[in-house]
Order: sequence, then C-alpha cells, then structure tokens
Amino acid sequence: MAFYPGPGLGGHCIPIDPHYLAWKLRTLNYTARFIELASEVNGAMPQFVVDRVVKALNDERKAVNGSKVLVAGVAYKPNVTDVRESPAADVIALLTDLGATVTYHDPHVPEFVEGPHRMSSVELSAETLRNADCVVIVTNHKAIDYDLVRKEARLVVDTRNALKGTHGPGRVVRL
Repeated sequence: MAFYPGPGLGGHCIPIDPHYLAWKLRTLNYTARFIELASEVNGAMPQFVVDRVVKALNDERKAVNGSKVLVAGVAYKPNVTDVRESPAADVIALLTDLGATVTYHDPHVPEFVEGPHRMSSVELSAETLRNADCVVIVTNHKAIDYDLVRKEARLVVDTRNALKGTHGPGRVVRL
C-alpha cells in the first residue's frame, strides 16, 4: 500500500487539542516531540504542494504567473463542510501570491472566505476543467466526479491519490 501524504500530515489532522497537550507537557518539563514534528510537517506541506504545482506547470512550459488553477476541495477533510485549519487556504494564498488566477470547486463549501480571499465554488464541468491550466486536488470528497476530472483536465496535481484507477489524456502529478 502506497503512502500519499496530501497537503497535511498523511492527510490526517493533528488538531488543536494536541497542541494544548504539548504545551501542558512542556509546563511539566516533558517534550511532546512527535506533536511538534507533525506541526512542522503540516506547516510545510502547503508550500510543498505549491512547489509541485509550479514544477508541473513549468514542465508544461507555463509560468504559474497568469495560469488558471482550479483547486478541488477546500474543506479541512473529505465529505465535511468545515474549512477551519484547511490547507487549501494556504495553497490558494500562495498560488495567488505567485500570480495564479485561482478558483475552487467544493460540493460541500459553496463560499470560502480566508483572510482577503472571498470565493464561491465554481461548477465542476468539462469546460471548467478544460479552461484550467492545472487542477489541484486538495480534499478528496466522494461527491467530486474524478472520472470527469481525469478525462477533461490537462494537468492535475493529485495530493490525495483521488485519481487512482481513472484514465484520461492529461498528465497527473502525485506527491
């Protein structure tokens, strides 16, 4: 079985409560090194994902500046509406800072507000996918039509291995 880390540690969460536990342990002169390491890895993953998008676009002879990027899934984890602590917020902010035009599709999150970014979910259609220079799968919701993504997208950075078993003409980059 392959390991697909996703934009957060193993695609799993190290929620806020363990950070409290780590703080409490420090007050008792204990070190919760695993929680601290997991936090470091989680903090670095959005930049790692963006670096993969930049490289994938460069391999297609496209600059991220001016590219159209569609983020699939902005919720914190699959099949929920909660966007708190979502790695998608950082991925979107980093791509926007690099000059990409970013849109998103999430069947569970009709509107996404993170800092200065206020966005509405776009329809996942063949046209939307064909117009994107790159699709980045951040949250692998069951309600997303991955066969359509694979069939219509030219380039996909799949952080969740959501396209496993699908076929299509475009290129898929996995973490």
